[in-house]
Amino acid sequence: MCGIVGAIAQRDVVPILLEGLKRLEYRGYDSAGLAVLDDGQIKRQRRIGKVSGLEELLENDSTQGNIGIAHTRWATHGKPSTENAHPHICRKKVAIVHNGIIENHEQLRSSQLSSGYEFTSQTDTEVIVHEIYDALEKTDNLLDAVKTTVKNLEGAYALGVISHEHPDTLITCRKGSPLVIGVGIGEYFIASDVAALLPVTQRFIFLEDGDIAEITKDRLVIYDEQDVVVERPIKESSLTADSADKGEYRHYMLKEIFEQPHAISETLEGRFIDNRLQENSFGPNASEVFDSIKSVQILACGTSFHAGLVAKYWFERLARVPCNIEVASEFRYRKPVLDKDTLIVTISQSGETADTLAALNEAKKIGAKYSLSICNVPESSLVRESDLVMMTRAGPEIGVASTKAFTTQLVTLMLLVIAIGRRFELGDVLEQKISSELFGLPGKVEEALKLDEQIQELAEQFSEKHNALFLGRGSQYPVAMEGALKLKEISYIHAEAYPAGELKHGPLALIDSEMPVITVAPNNSLLEKLKSNMQEVSARGGQLIVFMDETLAVKEEENVQIVRVPKAENEIAPIIYTIPLQLLSYHVAVLKGTDVDQPRNLAKSVTVE
Repeated sequence: MCGIVGAIAQRDVVPILLEGLKRLEYRGYDSAGLAVLDDGQIKRQRRIGKVSGLEELLENDSTQGNIGIAHTRWATHGKPSTENAHPHICRKKVAIVHNGIIENHEQLRSSQLSSGYEFTSQTDTEVIVHEIYDALEKTDNLLDAVKTTVKNLEGAYALGVISHEHPDTLITCRKGSPLVIGVGIGEYFIASDVAALLPVTQRFIFLEDGDIAEITKDRLVIYDEQDVVVERPIKESSLTADSADKGEYRHYMLKEIFEQPHAISETLEGRFIDNRLQENSFGPNASEVFDSIKSVQILACGTSFHAGLVAKYWFERLARVPCNIEVASEFRYRKPVLDKDTLIVTISQSGETADTLAALNEAKKIGAKYSLSICNVPESSLVRESDLVMMTRAGPEIGVASTKAFTTQLVTLMLLVIAIGRRFELGDVLEQKISSELFGLPGKVEEALKLDEQIQELAEQFSEKHNALFLGRGSQYPVAMEGALKLKEISYIHAEAYPAGELKHGPLALIDSEMPVITVAPNNSLLEKLKSNMQEVSARGGQLIVFMDETLAVKEEENVQIVRVPKAENEIAPIIYTIPLQLLSYHVAVLKGTDVDQPRNLAKSVTVE
């Protein structure tokens, strides 16, 4: 959840480190710091708050160097503070930055205290730098010291390590936490994310789990988990340094909401021939796998979990495919039972979500034969761990609150429903109907985005609200859940979602004139049931805001406001109705004055459990 940047070059690396940290701000953090080797000494600056604060510190500082490491921290062990910020240093000799969680830090801390080491922070990271220092006292080789240290670590880590005794060497390694090496000309860089290094290179090496790399200005050697020298391929990124610019938009989130028609088009591009879905889009042996499965198990977290919930309705209603879904963070702790012919489908924007990766590994341990990942990052851990892959092609998503990643996940899941449903009860006629609706989806989303001005005015009603209720039925219930999540994420208004039929089983007790109730009401077979639920709210003085199919002849009343959404066929309606809820949460957050793109306490890529 934190961000690492490092560099070794012929030039001063401080500007490179700072720019890299800025490009990792979207991941979420509470403090920032860097350390460089300057005139044979480790020079460090750290500051709580934004990277801009660290930059201000360095404006009046002459610190510079050809090798350095930098970090944005998201607090896990120890509160946000300068002392807990990275890099951490041991006895002026070794400095490190670390992403992940060391699960045996308490045992290591106890041992180190008895050996005379002093601690200046509450972090689990500090035990690592002491371990490296201790190992370096027994060997004159920084690489060997790191190799010795990682054998004693339990948990997840990505590390960047420097020492003033080895001024020409940068050591990096990873286990359970992402790390890439950027390749330049006579220089190398490390980072948690490709985006951090795009201004300096578009050539990247993606380390595998357990890899340790020794880097100098003109040499890179990678050792795998068995301590064998290995070659990892260099990948050329198609992204450019300005791929993640806000352009004309006030916030990344708004830009990404309006990018959805294009993102959906990209997700569909090249995956149909003569209007028929090509199963090899999921991988060269996809058809063979799909022929063998009898059910689907979806594992995901957060917004991706909501996408999976929609897909469960689709799989079972449209294709009659048995489908279960579970929050990934719970899956491996309940001793699940899986049929060996179940397809494990993992969903993650980043592909580095620790809980989802752990759930996939657990599924494999208990006998799952087939796995498929739906992801937005091609070289991510989840992609590499899965048998089949379908990339969402949403492009860089910088806003912490996911928007275009969610809608492209839904599109991709519908493609999966088509592919697997062919073996069950989907039928050619329904397949052609769904495919046609998907082709028209970008245009439908464009129409929904035209509601922006109306929703901006509607958002003003939320400026003094502290609670909100979202209602939906059928496949629109997960859409209501996603709408509630977006509102709470970025506006900090407490919001909950319920299946509308559950109102009378408890939530009605919350209804009064101060409680906005946002309802998703497409024109489907559940509409009449939903209208009855809406009457229950209206009769108790609740404020109803109804996102309703434009073809329905329903009039506004005193406490009922209607936002007319472009007509959408039932199959793709969840995608269309997501758009106005995204816009609502965005405009409410702007009015509340919150940090829309980097909401408090949250991180974009959740790489710790």
